Amino acid sequence: MCLIAFALNAHAGCPLRIASNRDEFLDRPTAPLHRWTLADGTEVVGGRDLRDGGTWLGLSPQGRVAMLTNVRQPVQEPAQRSRGELVTRWLQCDGDPGRFASSIDPSVYGAFNLVVGDFHARAWHWLGNRDPGAPHSARSSVLHQRVLGDGVYGLSNASLDTPWPKTQRLKAALVASMTTGADWLSPLSDVLTHDRPVPDQDLPHTGLPTDLERSLSSPFVRMADRAYGTRTSQVVSLQTLAQGFAVTVHEWTHDPAATVSSLVPEHARIETLVW
Repeated sequence: MCLIAFALNAHAGCPLRIASNRDEFLDRPTAPLHRWTLADGTEVVGGRDLRDGGTWLGLSPQGRVAMLTNVRQPVQEPAQRSRGELVTRWLQCDGDPGRFASSIDPSVYGAFNLVVGDFHARAWHWLGNRDPGAPHSARSSVLHQRVLGDGVYGLSNASLDTPWPKTQRLKAALVASMTTGADWLSPLSDVLTHDRPVPDQDLPHTGLPTDLERSLSSPFVRMADRAYGTRTSQVVSLQTLAQGFAVTVHEWTHDPAATVSSLVPEHARIETLVW
């Protein structure tokens, strides 16, 4: 997943909302949003990477959540383990984020951002294995972490809240979605399907050639010449019940050959949980 905005208790009546796009090579085998079970019996709600078995955004019936992005590197270095397993490891464990962080060897994974949360404990952490001040630098053996309080956050392929234009744009749309009422999905749809690059003067500088920075600068990525782009969009929203919360996960699968994409509710794959 390459773009996420998430809100933690940022608006009355909306304790959690997540909006995200997953960018990936088009030939990487992937299962869409569904309920699946890990070897130890842990139930996961999310899509699944069928090559390495992990996921980029997963929820559990017990109220645990994890979200993952990679960190853009000028040169991709091989890694011993798949980053996607970090999401499922969090969903499997029963400890707090600090204890979970102590179990991670940051040197065996490619560059990552990981957000883990326990909704009921109101415990949220950002974890990453690159220096937030220089996220596009060489491999690190240090795990950086930050406790997250209430607020609105954004992640793309740098560090937490690095102010890339597409990250800022999605954060603003997430805020708008919490104040729009019945039409709450529209501002998220407008941004998650926005495929126009930013002006060159606003491009990030991560060590990639300018043409690649430009192609990757929009929230919705189309790179047909490289068989790469935005594969899915996901939105997680909560509704307060008399006892607990109804969690709805929407996922839209995009056709890479289409020239226009939209998040039409009737076209979404949907899973629900009660926390």
